[in-house]
Amino acid sequence: MSDLQTQARPEVRPIQADAPLSHAEVRQVIVGIGLAMFLAALNQTIVATALPTIGRDFDDFENLPWVINAYLLTSTAVAPLYGKLSDIHGRRAMMLAAIALFTAGSVMCAVAGNMVVLSLGRALQGIGGGGIMPLAQIIIADAITPRERGRYQAYIGVIWVGAGIAGPVFGGLFADHLHWSVIFWLNVPLGLIGAAMSSAALKRLPRHDRPHRLDLIGAVLIVASAVTLLLALAWGGTRYPWLSREIAFLLLGAVAIAALFGWRLMRAPEPFLPLPILANPVVRAGTVASACAVGVALALTVYLPLYFQVVHKLSASTSGLALIPLVVISTPGSILSGRALSLMRHYKRVPLTALVFAIAAMALVAWWPAAPLWLVVIALSIVSFGCGSTYPVSTVCVQNAVAPH
Repeated sequence: MSDLQTQARPEVRPIQADAPLSHAEVRQVIVGIGLAMFLAALNQTIVATALPTIGRDFDDFENLPWVINAYLLTSTAVAPLYGKLSDIHGRRAMMLAAIALFTAGSVMCAVAGNMVVLSLGRALQGIGGGGIMPLAQIIIADAITPRERGRYQAYIGVIWVGAGIAGPVFGGLFADHLHWSVIFWLNVPLGLIGAAMSSAALKRLPRHDRPHRLDLIGAVLIVASAVTLLLALAWGGTRYPWLSREIAFLLLGAVAIAALFGWRLMRAPEPFLPLPILANPVVRAGTVASACAVGVALALTVYLPLYFQVVHKLSASTSGLALIPLVVISTPGSILSGRALSLMRHYKRVPLTALVFAIAAMALVAWWPAAPLWLVVIALSIVSFGCGSTYPVSTVCVQNAVAPH
């Protein structure tokens, strides 16, 4: 047995089958990570409504998407690493580290004097925020039995409703009446409170220590490939013609780095993304469904404030109010789908039905973008409900289909 395994063995304290956490203990854990989840959820909506104001302040709309892309890229790269690091060092330690990095990134964003520094601050935020949500899901899986996980979606739903209401409203109000930097300063006290609550609550969580080898090279390759592709998409038709050699080099570079990433996945002892897991059809279906739902939700959250302000001539604060239904209505869809997991045998019928209506509503807005505002809000609420209904089903099914580690 290796030295690493020998060192890890004394710290292993698995949950005993005859002594699961009580409902009260589980509720304390959920409340403990709740503020950390609220912090990450709030970040997704509060920044969106301020984007047009930030672009005008820096006189830089060309690079405005990087305020969102920088966060998404780094959070995507570190999310699998946090799972492995939490197996090595414990859920509590990694959750505190994630909150600390997120808070530090928020300070960097608040003091940014140009779009480059702001994007770098968002990247640092992503390194922290990319751990908060995955760790929260892991902690829920540790504390709650598979059959009961849908029941606790109600607690998570309350968090998302709160963030969904507060984010667009505060983001628009701060942008209109104060300064957009207040959006990021707000994360500092919330981060400190969230760290204190998480530290206390997660002491009750049993540990499942397991040694891992981190594939940092794989993480760097996937980010490099994505950044190269996004540069090509951002600069094509604006800074350079689509058929220029600069865009061609960027696209070829993205393909080449992606090929290296694929080669790394097949060669690394413990790859960034373990390909054998994708052989499981439940994992494949859950991953694709979740990716599509999150993609729609993120795209709408980012671009709807611009759409409302340009097409419907709304102010930043009013566009934030118009964004609330989109964010909030996903929660009832998530709660209903989560309850179906616990109570229904044919639980997939709930998200499938909701998504059919969501597709029809999205097609209406795409076909008639200048539709009356009330009709747009109703249609987008239907889309949000459909997307929300996929989250608990895809998450819980994937968790139940693979080994805990």
